[in-house]
Amino acid sequence: MAWDLDYERAFRTAAMGWLSDAATAERDWLRSETLRAFEFDGVRVPLVDAQRGIRKPAGAVAALSIRTVYRPEGAARPYEDAVGPDGRLRYKWRGTDPDHPENKALRAAMESELPLIWFFGVGPGDYKPIYPVYIDGEESLQHQFVVAIDEVQRDSISEAADEHVRRYLRVERNQRVHQRVFRSTVMRAYQTRCAVCSLRHGDLLDAAHIVEDRHDLGVASVRNGLALCKIHHAAFDANILGIRPDLVVQIRADLLEEVDGPMLQYGLKERHDERLMVLPSLKREQPDASLLELSYERFRAAS
Repeated sequence: MAWDLDYERAFRTAAMGWLSDAATAERDWLRSETLRAFEFDGVRVPLVDAQRGIRKPAGAVAALSIRTVYRPEGAARPYEDAVGPDGRLRYKWRGTDPDHPENKALRAAMESELPLIWFFGVGPGDYKPIYPVYIDGEESLQHQFVVAIDEVQRDSISEAADEHVRRYLRVERNQRVHQRVFRSTVMRAYQTRCAVCSLRHGDLLDAAHIVEDRHDLGVASVRNGLALCKIHHAAFDANILGIRPDLVVQIRADLLEEVDGPMLQYGLKERHDERLMVLPSLKREQPDASLLELSYERFRAAS
């Protein structure tokens, strides 16, 4: 039985609410088997397709979700979803036939202004859900759709605004999405534990860039990331704490001489000359030594 638009909207609202409830500070990504277990009105309706990147449930008017597959560090994706010159995401068609059912399903979502879920792969079988996103246009010559990453991006950028202002806002919003993906990727790799002290409380952890994102090499990649508690992240950014390329922690010399309270003593000074306590189990996800060297040079220059 075909769904009407009211039922379709109710289904999407329920799916997004379920995703919000499923996320925690310790784990804001979900396993694919969990995503396939969602139920609505007593019927199991998987939120992702096991084989396809575009998911349209049977009976639905339009596509429900899009998926960007995970690839290990250094491996190319089969196709690359990219940010266009206006700062909005481009999501590739399925193949090159505009009338392929999956492309028609995304077009239907655009025409009906229905929200979708974007599942971004952050590990083998692990996905960070980003929602609501909207199909905001189509570029047929490039075989791709234009995706607005939230309702704000879709609706609130005034056409009367200067083009440079609109582009800046769009880029800023997409960067925030990529930072959310970066956080999930790093936390998964470090098992939601601080690399320096092994603290395991997601609300107190950040995904820190080894080389800041404004640097040419400061990409949002797990090898340019560290899971750090907020104290150690702040100390790292302030060049109070450095990490050598051999993964040994260093504390700035003047702090080692200072006498203060237990946080300084146990949280910082006693980590001096100690190796990182937590690292990703996969070598290809561990910190890039060349990036650590750049960061450590900055630390030494400030000491």
